[in-house]
Amino acid sequence: MNQKKNIYCLAPVYNDWESFAILIHEIQLLQQRLDDYNFYVVVVNDGSTEDIPEDFDYKQISVTILNLKINIGHQRGIAVGLQYIYNEVSDYDLVVVMDSDGEDKPHDIEALINKAVLEKERKIIFAQRKKRQESTFFKIGYFFYKYLFYFLTGQKISFGNFSIIPKKLLSKVVHQNNIWNHYSGGIIQSKIPYEKVLLDRGKRYKGVSKMNFNSLIIHGLSSIAVYFDFLSLRILRYSLYGIGICFVSVLIILYQKLFTDNAIPGWASSLILIISGIILQLFSVTLIVLLLQLSSRKNISAPNPKIYKDFIEEIAHEK
Repeated sequence: MNQKKNIYCLAPVYNDWESFAILIHEIQLLQQRLDDYNFYVVVVNDGSTEDIPEDFDYKQISVTILNLKINIGHQRGIAVGLQYIYNEVSDYDLVVVMDSDGEDKPHDIEALINKAVLEKERKIIFAQRKKRQESTFFKIGYFFYKYLFYFLTGQKISFGNFSIIPKKLLSKVVHQNNIWNHYSGGIIQSKIPYEKVLLDRGKRYKGVSKMNFNSLIIHGLSSIAVYFDFLSLRILRYSLYGIGICFVSVLIILYQKLFTDNAIPGWASSLILIISGIILQLFSVTLIVLLLQLSSRKNISAPNPKIYKDFIEEIAHEK
């Protein structure tokens, strides 16, 4: 008889306890359907200002609530939860990272599990979205975000946080400092092996999504910041291209003026001064980026998989 595997579902929550209650119910239904797995829930209470309701019906699901001292944001909440599981839990086999509002559907966890088993639990499995439920305006913003991310970093990102992490890979994940800024971007940058499963995004259980256009911009900038090394190289490359184009333009104007009989407008000298100013600005940008890159390379900080302790105020266990 095969021993049941333990799956820990990690979900950050901020003032969205109604949705969380529905999530718990959905995971309980999943538990009843998948006999080969035991499900546990670790919820990161990200400094919520609303009290946790006392009438939750947990039934057979064990729930651990990490009450944080302050609100640190969704991505850092995930990092805290992952470090907690890595350091404080010994019986996990798989860790599921998901939202608590229903947009990451609990019954899709089965597809993630099947893909992880197919990959012999050697890769992190992400949910790649086929269909999104957000507004058209948000979809347009997300579309441009994906292509801007690719343009600046050279990497494609087509998935969010919904994923499953095998036990043997969690150590690599929690030692990545970049997951504190952006979980999925940090995984891509770290070269940890991963695969994707096509899944539709669900609808919120209750309320309205807190991910508005401004939040998307901040989220996008956080993901790009993970790739500062690559971004620096791109900026340097395009700055040098710009300097080269400007320099050639100046040479063409000077050549036309000094070595040909072609009529040269009276504003040619002014144009040369303008182009020279652009060259100076591009050179300044190149120099600043180079200095920032060199400065970041000289500061070496060892990964700390126990930072989570500084953020947790209280740990509550519910059965």
